[in-house]
Amino acid sequence: MENFIKKYKLGLIGIVLGGILGYAYYHFIGCNTGTCAITSKPFNSSVYGMVMGYLILSTFEKTKENK
Repeated sequence: MENFIKKYKLGLIGIVLGGILGYAYYHFIGCNTGTCAITSKPFNSSVYGMVMGYLILSTFEKTKENK
């Protein structure tokens, strides 16, 4: 488990930060009409933020190439 956390540290941080920012976007900006697919519900907004946070921060992880 410790190796997993060390290996994917930036991705996990991206998931947490993305979830927080996704919920904050829903709470402060949201969707006035309720027809927005992502921002109409806090769950959708948080999950979208988690996915985007992971994708963005995981690009900075170092990878080892086995030869």
